[in-house]
Amino acid sequence: MSRRSAAVAASVLTVLALGATSACSSNSSSASGGTPTVKLMVGGIDKQIYLPYQLAQQLGYYKKYGVNVQLSTEQNGGVGAEEAMASGQVDMAGAWYNHTIEFQAKGKAVEDVVQLSGAPGEREMCSKKSGVTSGADFKGKTLGVTDLGSGTDTLTQFLAAKKGVKTSDFHRIGVGSGSTAIAQLQNGKIDCVMTTQPTVAAIQKKGVGTSAIDLATTDGATAAMGGAYPAAGVLARTDWVNSHKDTVQKVVDALVATMHWINTHSAADIANKLPQSFVQNQLVTKADYISALNEDKGQFLPDGLMPAGGPKTSLATEQLVGGVKGSVDLSKTFTNDFAVQANKTEGFKTTTTPAGSNG
Repeated sequence: MSRRSAAVAASVLTVLALGATSACSSNSSSASGGTPTVKLMVGGIDKQIYLPYQLAQQLGYYKKYGVNVQLSTEQNGGVGAEEAMASGQVDMAGAWYNHTIEFQAKGKAVEDVVQLSGAPGEREMCSKKSGVTSGADFKGKTLGVTDLGSGTDTLTQFLAAKKGVKTSDFHRIGVGSGSTAIAQLQNGKIDCVMTTQPTVAAIQKKGVGTSAIDLATTDGATAAMGGAYPAAGVLARTDWVNSHKDTVQKVVDALVATMHWINTHSAADIANKLPQSFVQNQLVTKADYISALNEDKGQFLPDGLMPAGGPKTSLATEQLVGGVKGSVDLSKTFTNDFAVQANKTEGFKTTTTPAGSNG
């Protein structure tokens, strides 16, 4: 969903160099031995909110479950992961669930096949002099978002609207993430920025801002938004899902196993499995990364199931500030079928209360 800062380029090269997958032919083709190949673009692969996609690769789970996943990431100013998926440039997108609602409103059938988080994983980081403690304080402020029209932009407007503050009462600008977002906050160009780890940890360490609003954990999102807000998941075109069900199941099997692994391992264990450039770079030390993950690990769902009430919360957000008008059939925006089967196959005990067809 978000555009990447220049720092991501180095991370992308690292991912590719690690040999996560070999460059194969086009969408969902077969590699040697008949193993299906899936192209999956992530909306910022080195962000903590999106770590399961790469972690599954590091754990060898894609290979274990019989699928060759070619991971890529959004580039700063480039096409978004969800748009690349919708246009057929890639098969799947590691992006936020709310895009499925937006696509349906535009007449495009896209669905979420496995849900990885029950919270946006974002924090509203504000300078100490901003005086911001909630959306009610946004009036007259300049607020940074990843990009105008991005998920962070929608959430920023939603937090304001929940407190009766109109979008015209404050200013929003796109600041990217990482070093570019930090520089804008540090130089006083913005009062706050909605961002994720590890940028959050870097802002705190530099002393240029503090967390004013927590959307990084399921509990925090529920308190601020009125319910669980499903964010990171795997999105695909419904026609592609219907014609590649076996392949989709393999991808979901790998990611459900990864979510179970995350739930049963420490932040340090997770950091030790990720590429070094993800956890130790110009923004954060490895210790910072682990500390941040300990703080925000509660965003990750243990079983890949869409949580009850989550789609309704997301729809309410889109209707309030996202420009979604008219009726939306939530049953066509997600499916728990693949995740249910994955948990059953592995004998995992599920703890997430799954959403029904009406969300």
